[in-house]
Amino acid sequence: MKTSEFDFYLPENLIAQHPSDARSNSRLFVIHKPTKQFEHKHFYDIVDYFKPGDVLVRNNTRVIPARLYGTKEITNAHVELLLLKQEENDIWECLVGNAKVVKLDTIVSFNNGELKAQCVEVKDKGIRRMKMIYDGIFMEVLERLGNVPLPPYIKEKLADPERYQTVYAKIDGSAAAPTAGLHFTPEIFEQLKQKGVIITDITLHIGLGTFKPMDTENVEDHIMHSEYYEMSQETADILNLAKQEKRRIITVGTTSTRTLEAIYKKYHCFKACKDQTNIFIFPGYKWEAIDCIITNFHLPKSTLIMMISSFAGKDLIFKAYQEAIEKQYRFFSFGDSMFITNE
Repeated sequence: MKTSEFDFYLPENLIAQHPSDARSNSRLFVIHKPTKQFEHKHFYDIVDYFKPGDVLVRNNTRVIPARLYGTKEITNAHVELLLLKQEENDIWECLVGNAKVVKLDTIVSFNNGELKAQCVEVKDKGIRRMKMIYDGIFMEVLERLGNVPLPPYIKEKLADPERYQTVYAKIDGSAAAPTAGLHFTPEIFEQLKQKGVIITDITLHIGLGTFKPMDTENVEDHIMHSEYYEMSQETADILNLAKQEKRRIITVGTTSTRTLEAIYKKYHCFKACKDQTNIFIFPGYKWEAIDCIITNFHLPKSTLIMMISSFAGKDLIFKAYQEAIEKQYRFFSFGDSMFITNE
């Protein structure tokens, strides 16, 4: 299977540069998987597609201001860090811009030394392990010095940084937002609860695994970067009971989907756990955990469009994407939404 098989032409004007005027006003492309029929709605119509007993699973991660701009001590070379994953003893795995100047023991200084980062390990493809040196509480320092890391295809400045957070974001740790959740509002969640839908959360801190571009010709050769996830006992119990009673499990976004599938593959049930996953889902994958997905429109040749193609069938997804382009849907992080339902 070739990466090029998942390419498609997307007019640049369809790449959303800002959020919709209101979260739930974005458009909603509904794919009925069994009949291969499409519907065109607005996101506030999503409630109509749920029924009592459905379980909706959200990723409650919160985006941190993970992008830092600094200078290398002694030479003053400019260095950009994107914090990907926190490890022990103030060590973070980072993607480094101008990585060639960051060697073992290099120290990068931010804001005249208010924060420093020392390279403790050099890894491939611009990845470095950096030890953070600071006074006080790290997250408070980061809030002062860091920037929300919007994807590179978004050129406009974001007027309200909270629009790159879900309304249920709770646990700090992501380098990118779980963007399928950006369309939800407290009012929609209340409507779902009134309908008898059970809403529960998992956490997956989004790092390089979710948005790293494919750089292999063969799909099978791509290695996903691992990301940290958690599932509580309460969520595991809710999901296991839903499975037992054959009620639908509906995920908000590819990150929630990856987490549930990773746990189910490992334990053959849902289980309270904390772990790392580098699960890579592409056509040929045997789905076990979920029934429906709410997702955004993804980049050509990305692991995300491969996952969605695996879930609904590549031909159906590419037919849907072509129709979405014709109907001027907005793509990527601030774009419109898709619901792939099994009914």
